Amino acid sequence: MGSKLLCRELTVGLIWATAEDLARNRGRVLSLYLQLLRSLNSLNLPLNLAARLHKKAEVRAIFMLTSEERSLHNVDDLIDTGKYALSLLRKGEIPKYIQYYQCSRQLLRAVLSV
Repeated sequence: MGSKLLCRELTVGLIWATAEDLARNRGRVLSLYLQLLRSLNSLNLPLNLAARLHKKAEVRAIFMLTSEERSLHNVDDLIDTGKYALSLLRKGEIPKYIQYYQCSRQLLRAVLSV
């Protein structure tokens, strides 16, 4: 009985995305995905070929796992987190899990669940 009440409390604040909302975000998400993959090829990053391929696989896994997200708030948080990670990559820094956590707990859960 208590778990049903807790589940209801957690879902009250979520606003579910419609097909139109998802279509509206599609271009932003695809652009962000491609920019992240391209930025991992930067010579400013201290990564060898194997590390670059590993980071690209992480990006693909994150986008694949979060593609099923249907909450508007979570989608916006994930896009903001991606933009933050992209800004770090452009500076020549590699985003760490703690930086993801500060920006979005949702993305951290997705990364650690792989």
